[in-house]
Amino acid sequence: MNDDKIAALIADLDHSDKPRIRAAVDALIPLAADAPALADELNRLLDDSRGRHPWPAAYVLAHLPHPSQRVFETLLNTLDHPDPDIRWAIMLLLVRLAKTDSGIVRLLLDLRRTGTATQRRMAIYGIRDLNLTDAASLRALLDSLGDDDPTVRVAAVTSLKGRLGIDSGGRKMLYDLFVNDPDLKVRNAAAVTLAQSGSPSEEFLAALKMAEASEHAQLRKAATAALSIIKKRGT
Repeated sequence: MNDDKIAALIADLDHSDKPRIRAAVDALIPLAADAPALADELNRLLDDSRGRHPWPAAYVLAHLPHPSQRVFETLLNTLDHPDPDIRWAIMLLLVRLAKTDSGIVRLLLDLRRTGTATQRRMAIYGIRDLNLTDAASLRALLDSLGDDDPTVRVAAVTSLKGRLGIDSGGRKMLYDLFVNDPDLKVRNAAAVTLAQSGSPSEEFLAALKMAEASEHAQLRKAATAALSIIKKRGT
């Protein structure tokens, strides 16, 4: 490919049209692997204040051996992007890379604590999608049950579905969310997740029965679903 075409592809990385960006990224990934000068140019774009978004360059560079810390910083920053399609494209890439690079897992665990609400939520989904079974990842999910942002709490609750290793303390946290959380989405998610997390307590069963009579249709629906799960688990 000649220099003019490569320059056009690089320019398209800063285009407003997502399909055009995607096409440029897909074309540049194999080219960058064999062109150090192209990789250098992409690295410069990460810090070019004239560009609207540096994430496409970081996405390409992440496919090369040994991406720099700056590449990962850019990708993690993009997990706060307002466009969910872009956030999930980045997260899927990070999850794929994390399967062979444990350092990315540490970055996600750190972001779960220090990022914006959107970043924290995306980090939780990344931890979930990696199917991690270690104590640190479980602790991260449980800690996020107390997050100030309800969307983060929902992400943490749903990411605990079917998770092994949730002890009585974790189940108590889920129960407290189901009974007391001010956000109905959190309560609904907690009901279903707790129903999947081992033998239900009498206290939880009583709370579900009360929720079935709630004025909130979605809470009633969640309580009914949770009771159905418990019934099936008991057979």
